[in-house]
Amino acid sequence: MKSRKVLLSILLGGVILTLPMAGATNKKASGNSTVYFKSCKEARAAGYSDIKKGEPGYSSKLDRDGDGIACESK
Repeated sequence: MKSRKVLLSILLGGVILTLPMAGATNKKASGNSTVYFKSCKEARAAGYSDIKKGEPGYSSKLDRDGDGIACESK
């Protein structure tokens, strides 16, 4: 019985430690990224849309209205 409690504690501890990392992304605030698109058509084909300033793939060239969101969905 005691070994069950110890095992359960270890498992729960591991789950709790990993929760803050779930869904965490590494976004570059500078806007420079290794993801580059020549056009929004190319970005959408790769699965990107509504790219916010600072996210990979954002370019002011793709942000027609200058609101900080490139390749906005219609």
